[in-house]
Amino acid sequence: MLTNEIRVAFEAFNKGGNIVSVNQITAGLINATYLIETDKKEKYILQKINSFVFKNPDGLMKNIVGVTKHLSEKIKEYGGDDKRETLNFQPCTDGKYYFTDENNGVWRMYIYVDEALTYNKPKNNDTFRSAGCTFGRFMKLLADYPADTLYETIVNFHNTPARYENFLKAVEADIKGRKEVCQDAIDFVVSRKADTHRLTDLIAEGKLPLRVTHNDTKLNNVLFDIATDKSICVIDLDTIMPGLSMYDFGDSIRSGANRAKEDETDLSKVSIDLELFETYVDGYLSETADSLTDTELENLAFGAKLMTFECGIRFLTDYLEGDVYFRTTHPEHNIVRARNQFKLVADMEEHMDEMNAIVMKYKEKYKK
Repeated sequence: MLTNEIRVAFEAFNKGGNIVSVNQITAGLINATYLIETDKKEKYILQKINSFVFKNPDGLMKNIVGVTKHLSEKIKEYGGDDKRETLNFQPCTDGKYYFTDENNGVWRMYIYVDEALTYNKPKNNDTFRSAGCTFGRFMKLLADYPADTLYETIVNFHNTPARYENFLKAVEADIKGRKEVCQDAIDFVVSRKADTHRLTDLIAEGKLPLRVTHNDTKLNNVLFDIATDKSICVIDLDTIMPGLSMYDFGDSIRSGANRAKEDETDLSKVSIDLELFETYVDGYLSETADSLTDTELENLAFGAKLMTFECGIRFLTDYLEGDVYFRTTHPEHNIVRARNQFKLVADMEEHMDEMNAIVMKYKEKYKK
């Protein structure tokens, strides 16, 4: 597995020692990721950045390095272990945190967090609460980091009105002739147009603060300590950008509290697990209740609905455009995913009063 490309990239970071093993990690869908072990018993993650998705490696790495250094200092202040509670990226010999090879491939490297694992779905309520604590702590520790200094790595990533406009263009073009078979999904989106700009309107009115947000808070972007089964570290930091607390909270609920898989075809199985929702709220607000504004807290549950709706719009748009963005395993995969997300949206709408009540319950418990 040790190729000359990998060897040259590793040596650019000048860590010393010889590579004794290379194992590709295939869980991620964007970057090429390798676990490197040296004869000095050191382990690193070496990644080749997807330059098609991330066209500005300098801005990308400035975001990540700035945020992780800030987190490291904060973690040390409260007596935590900054070697396990945040990623530690390694500089090249020229001081940069990325290396460009002779073929314009862009690489980065960070210290491997050993004795840790990830989950794709909550193992139990405790793991989901723990993830809520870790994502909440991540946001709390970055509350004083200047969000306006961050580079926008994927433009309009959680700009739901822009996602809606792209969807309308895809419907109009119908380049694959698929519109007729998904008219139900199209109608579902159009009937909820007002939802798309609720949060962006609040931003424009100065009622919601932009924060440093992760923007991809799936459960498998948290590392859990093998010995304690407690979540310890947020990973996959490429989408760190200015955003809203509702985006990070909402995407965690969308991906973690659905009773069914994201591509379940039996929509009767798709619903919001209110028990998991409550346990995540408990963990998240135990860390963030004092730093979030009342307007943010009042919109957290809606954020779960909006992120689910936005994801469904993206799946539906990709289906109409011919499956050019998301990896699919069969021709109907994206429309199945879209209908799945829309069913979850509809179920959240039925339970929105309960979801809001749960948020207020833990606001009262934790907000001083």
